[in-house]
Amino acid sequence: MKKTLSYHDALFKQFLGDITIARDFLQIHLPEKLRQLCDFSTLAMESGSFIEPGLRSQCSDMLYSVQTTSGRGYIYCLLEHQSRAEKLMAFRLMRYAVAAMQQHLEQGNDTLPVVIPLLFYQGKTSPYPYSTHWFDCFCDPELAKSVYTQAFPLVDVTVIPDEEIITHRHVALMELVMKHIRTRDMLELSHEIASLLNQWVLQPELFRGLICYIVERGNTSDAKQFLHQIAQRATDYREVVMTIAEQLRQEGEKLGEQRGIEKGILKGRQEGRHEAKIDMARQFLANGVDRAIVKMSTGLSDAEINALMD
Repeated sequence: MKKTLSYHDALFKQFLGDITIARDFLQIHLPEKLRQLCDFSTLAMESGSFIEPGLRSQCSDMLYSVQTTSGRGYIYCLLEHQSRAEKLMAFRLMRYAVAAMQQHLEQGNDTLPVVIPLLFYQGKTSPYPYSTHWFDCFCDPELAKSVYTQAFPLVDVTVIPDEEIITHRHVALMELVMKHIRTRDMLELSHEIASLLNQWVLQPELFRGLICYIVERGNTSDAKQFLHQIAQRATDYREVVMTIAEQLRQEGEKLGEQRGIEKGILKGRQEGRHEAKIDMARQFLANGVDRAIVKMSTGLSDAEINALMD
């Protein structure tokens, strides 16, 4: 079956690969309103396939770009050939259209083009039995329309007043902290944070994640004091706070030790290089090399060279 379908696909691609034939096809079959927007003298074949590898034996896509009649931007026409009817074909066309938009952005554009999918069907079942409106692929098309034909919901925590955030029950802590993590000293918010902790109980792993996020990523002037105030005001979490504080102390010590080791290694390397310069200068001087040349070659000071000559 797949082998037979591939013959149909091959002929479709062969004919529609000819830009003159493709132009006639689109001028004939595009809806009038869309046809009027296209300057078909600019029609061009675009590279790239948007069909998943597993479906390429059954499907065939052709992508064309065309400038608008107003001279601004591009419209893409995506042709898809099918030899059999598929219930969710409209959704697949939408996926291909989005993939074409993504390619457009990757070419350096910063606005989305309009991609017009067009399905060419030649199957045994006639007429085509399924809707080509992608909303009809949903179990609740009306709900889908209400979601996808308007702006998506936005939770911009940066503009929500703190007074409103603290009424958001269990999610209030996350929202308050993430709103101010870059702009406020977390120490100043310790009272509000502790109050919310007392009001809405957090699981230990969530509390630990919150506190570590504040200490490690927040603009906290005094992390130790912040932890102390949380422990004092949210007593149910005191043991966990103390554990976190101890872990942070140990991590700080390890970091200090590591930096000390690195500093020692660097110092040792510097001292080793200096000793090598001294040995080189000593050999130069022993072999009668001019003092100025020794100084220039080794970078040693006059005092260091004088010490070697004594």
